[in-house]
Amino acid sequence: MASFEESLTKLEEIVASLERGDLSLEDSVKLFEEGTRLSAECRKQLEEAEGKVEMLVKQRDGSMKREPFGS
Repeated sequence: MASFEESLTKLEEIVASLERGDLSLEDSVKLFEEGTRLSAECRKQLEEAEGKVEMLVKQRDGSMKREPFGS
């Protein structure tokens, strides 16, 4: 599996190619399908990373407690 950065860069290239509008319909559909796959891959990687991120929350007694990010 490609890194998040590699997938995102490729997705940006696909979007730019599709926006130019100089591709055949067949090529456009192929790129669209690849872009959809890359988008889902990036989303999955972001969700996995979010699940690993923790934040420190200051408790009333002044101590710090780890909690999952987004809770």
